[in-house]
Amino acid sequence: MIDLHLHSNCSDGMLTPERLVLLAHQANLSTIALCDHDTIAGVESAVQAGLSHGVEVVPGVELSVCYKEFTDVHLLGYWINTDALQLKRRLNEFAARREMRNREIILLVNERLQEEGKELLTVSEVEALAGGVMGRPHIARALQLRGYVSGIEDAFSRYLVPCDVPKIYWPMEEALTTIQQIGGIAVLAHPTSMTRDKQLLGELISELRILGLDGIEVYNNMAAEHEITFLQGLAHRLKLIPTGGSDFHGISPDDCIGKGRGGMRFSDALLPPLRKLAAKRQTTPD
Repeated sequence: MIDLHLHSNCSDGMLTPERLVLLAHQANLSTIALCDHDTIAGVESAVQAGLSHGVEVVPGVELSVCYKEFTDVHLLGYWINTDALQLKRRLNEFAARREMRNREIILLVNERLQEEGKELLTVSEVEALAGGVMGRPHIARALQLRGYVSGIEDAFSRYLVPCDVPKIYWPMEEALTTIQQIGGIAVLAHPTSMTRDKQLLGELISELRILGLDGIEVYNNMAAEHEITFLQGLAHRLKLIPTGGSDFHGISPDDCIGKGRGGMRFSDALLPPLRKLAAKRQTTPD
């Protein structure tokens, strides 16, 4: 079994890349993909840990993308060349903006805490919880440890959603081109997060296929059973590669590496078409 969508504390996950690989090994997964948000900082550590535990680690990334009126669309890149300078330069821009954004969020959260007569959070305590790249889940955890909220969901609903600061996004065309130019495979993550209108989603994915999309994450935690069936048919009709992953962050007690909604597992039968395209692209990049 496999899991092609995992996050570490190099973005907004709670576990180190090494710990993720260990969990994958314990779950008897043969192949995983580390796809942190807009960063490849944990890939090398994960790959090395994979060699130690007998787990194949696919170098990946999850880019924050915009397309038409849709923002915060997530595009997965698999088998990317993590040494590519064009990717590193762009991700460095995102890292600088992300750090600024998280500090701005803490300031806004503190304004609300001050209004409530509560002690303010400090950047250092949130950074300590992150153990890597600070993200909103770490701010939520800090609020929980202070006793201000009952849990992560409570922290988001009461503080982090109202105090959110806009992200920056890659234009879809640029993101697709970049992934393919560095030998990678571009896959739309949890497609129904764009829209649950099936007709509209089908039209959007058809357009993205023309722009260069290689696959869609058919098997994912956000999709209901009937939506997965729809995505299966869409992938077949548009000749897109189907993939699957848990989108594991290690935050919720319900998070389970290697499993999706209802205990769904991700078959290694999904791998051959991905490997074939990756081998072709890395030999003769687009």
